[in-house]
Amino acid sequence: MSKTAVIQTRVDPKTKERAQIILKKLNISMSEAISMYLSQITLHKGIPFEIKIPNEVTAETLKASEEGEDLHPVDSVDALFQELEA
Repeated sequence: MSKTAVIQTRVDPKTKERAQIILKKLNISMSEAISMYLSQITLHKGIPFEIKIPNEVTAETLKASEEGEDLHPVDSVDALFQELEA
């Protein structure tokens, strides 16, 4: 199947930049990522993840973490899991 359809969208520049950093680490282009997302919508016959409005506590926690506040530092993933299992 040839890829001939063009999609244009407006996205917040910071969101795009953050996504590009992650996609680069995954060696996936923005175009490939969008194509995978659209394929998943087709396969799931809907959005491939849950969409909901967070409650007030969750919203405040997400905002604080995005701003680098109230984070819990750990030395490694193993240390994190050790703390979680304790």
